[in-house]
Amino acid sequence: MGKRYVSWGALFACNLMWSLQFTCIKLVQDQVGAFSTVFIPMILATIFMLPFVYKDVRANRKRKLSDLKVFFMLAIIGQFPAQVLVTIGTQQSTASNAAIISLTLPVVSALLAVLILFEKMNRLRWISFFIAVTGVVLCSSKDILSMDFSRQFIIGNALIFSGVLGSGIYNTICKKIAADYTEMEMLFYTYIFMVVLLAPLVWQYEPAIFTNVAAFTTNTWTGLLLLTVFHNFLSMILFFKALKNLEAIQVALSNFLVAFFALPIAMIWLNETITFTALIGGLLVLVSTLAISVWEYKQAVPVEVMQPGDITKAKEVITLRD
Repeated sequence: MGKRYVSWGALFACNLMWSLQFTCIKLVQDQVGAFSTVFIPMILATIFMLPFVYKDVRANRKRKLSDLKVFFMLAIIGQFPAQVLVTIGTQQSTASNAAIISLTLPVVSALLAVLILFEKMNRLRWISFFIAVTGVVLCSSKDILSMDFSRQFIIGNALIFSGVLGSGIYNTICKKIAADYTEMEMLFYTYIFMVVLLAPLVWQYEPAIFTNVAAFTTNTWTGLLLLTVFHNFLSMILFFKALKNLEAIQVALSNFLVAFFALPIAMIWLNETITFTALIGGLLVLVSTLAISVWEYKQAVPVEVMQPGDITKAKEVITLRD
């Protein structure tokens, strides 16, 4: 039970960090292109992981290069769409469209968990799901009213949704292989292949980025450092730790928390006013998460049944006391 609560604490922290992503992208977009926005934080995070992953590699000396092919696949169909295509799609669409389409991630991830991992949606999870959807609609009413799915944004919207699908696939497959790899290994090997995929794209389309580093403003460095430490490193380590102890459906539904954490971030960083409707929506999202984190486990706690040997030991203790 203790591990479950620690895992849920990790998920809360993950979603808080992920909710900072769009704000960080806004901080760097004036000086850093789409490919470099992903490449720079990712290569820095990979370097940070080297001393940690070295211990795991030494502990798993029987690991073969052929064992890592799954991470090459995850980089191509998972992380590349989730990181790169979403960034490009957001530039070709509107912020409101991106926000709303991104909120389909919990639904996509839960569906993939059912289809691939054969997990089940019980009654409490369905109730939690509908409460969360209601809360998200209230939180995002401004974005919903501002949606524009006209033809000019169709490519951008499609790229954003492909990123959502890629993220769902990545999360689901990582859950499937989580018992065979440590958290550091799963993240490090994926990032190695991502860096290999991104390097030629950065070199081809954004070569000036390497000469413009000296001219980066404080906002640009702040955004890149936040993306490196929180979005690409710490949040993902915590995410994988939680994924080892929780079902993929529970992890998927927790992603609705991004809408909850986006409220104070918008108020503090962007000086936006939180409406009463958005506040109620945020509370509903929080309640829905508590439903599948605390209440579900209280219902699932097994009742311990005394065995015959336990009864004999109890009698002996009582005799000694007398």
